[in-house]
Amino acid sequence: MNAKGYASIPSELFNWITFLTKALPLRSIGTFLELLIGSVLTSSGFVTEAYLILDMRNHWTSYYKWLNKGKWSWLNLARQFVVLALKVIGPQEVMYLVIDDTLTLRSSKKAPGSQIHHQHGNKPNLAKYVRGQCWVSLALIAWRKNNSPVALPLLTRLIPSASNTGKLVAANTLIRAVYRLFAECKKVRVLVDSWYMRKILIASMLTRGFHVVGQARIDTRLYDEPPVQKKPTRGRPRKYGEKLTRKRVAHFKKTEVTLKLRGKPQKLRYRTRTAKARFLNGRLIRAVWCEFQDESGDWKSPRLLISTDETMSAEEVIEAYSVRWPIESMFNQLKLAWGLKEAWQQTRQTLHRWVHITNIGYGLIELLSTLDSQAVNQLCVHSPWRVKHEITAGQIRKGLKRVFDHVDVRSWWCAKRYKFEPPS
Repeated sequence: MNAKGYASIPSELFNWITFLTKALPLRSIGTFLELLIGSVLTSSGFVTEAYLILDMRNHWTSYYKWLNKGKWSWLNLARQFVVLALKVIGPQEVMYLVIDDTLTLRSSKKAPGSQIHHQHGNKPNLAKYVRGQCWVSLALIAWRKNNSPVALPLLTRLIPSASNTGKLVAANTLIRAVYRLFAECKKVRVLVDSWYMRKILIASMLTRGFHVVGQARIDTRLYDEPPVQKKPTRGRPRKYGEKLTRKRVAHFKKTEVTLKLRGKPQKLRYRTRTAKARFLNGRLIRAVWCEFQDESGDWKSPRLLISTDETMSAEEVIEAYSVRWPIESMFNQLKLAWGLKEAWQQTRQTLHRWVHITNIGYGLIELLSTLDSQAVNQLCVHSPWRVKHEITAGQIRKGLKRVFDHVDVRSWWCAKRYKFEPPS
């Protein structure tokens, strides 16, 4: 590839990779650069595929030993990517973090973390219980220039097969590893589904200054605030008021609105009330009972959304929870297009290392899609006869593959200036 082809790569990508190398020892940077670029260009999760797509400097066993026994920390590398993502996104009024889990199918019992899981996706071509690896992921929401949200994978933890460590403990561990990096953010909201709406997780988020917005069970026990006692009485004051039963909620004021959710206008109706949650030991929360209208005009069954920030309005709670959806698209891309479902290593530590290199490669491409850059737009022009060129991670990867295919990436690292840049 000539210098003109190298110039088509956005300069931001070189600066970002240079920033990531600060979390690694100097002797590991060359190997990291080759594996990172290789994971970006391949759609398979095998290290051999990343090895074959570039002009690697060393023998394959060197990369195997570096992943298996190298003296570097994948957690420090992930934290460095969090700092990078916050710098690129810039200061925002509210930062959204999403916690969710996904399942990668496995047939071997020897795979790290391989065990029988309930297949809660209800896919018709799979059994009710399947063998696989359960991953709990923490993602940061960023916004493209067309105001569409994208999820950036920050940390991923594999649930072990032989311990009492569950998904709630894993979610707390992910937040504990990076929460100090969000100290300068004005507001941080953690978005979760009904599985993670538990006291052990919400209490941990509140102690760190994060608010939680998520869907709860429709039969969650909620109560009014107790009436103010004008005269002192014997015994302790009342902690809860009257219970919010389904019959009482049905008589609340119903509001019908049309909001833009998941990129399209959605008609819905909701009822809302500030209440005290029994499972949160009487904390005041904002509860929203909402019903969505389907394409046939019928109303779906009601859902209960809860926010620990009672000052939020009902529409803000609904819009905030809809921002959780990009993590599902992130899981789909990582498993099908970035090779998470084929990622295979013999030990848990090595698997975490390789998966996080792959996640960072995907996150860098998604960060490029959020830029308003002419260089990024040119990478997505593969068919000049087409009028519209979508700016997506897959299209950007196709453009990068034309430049990086069978290139000696290690020679692009300048050891004197500690900078990653193309040859002049």
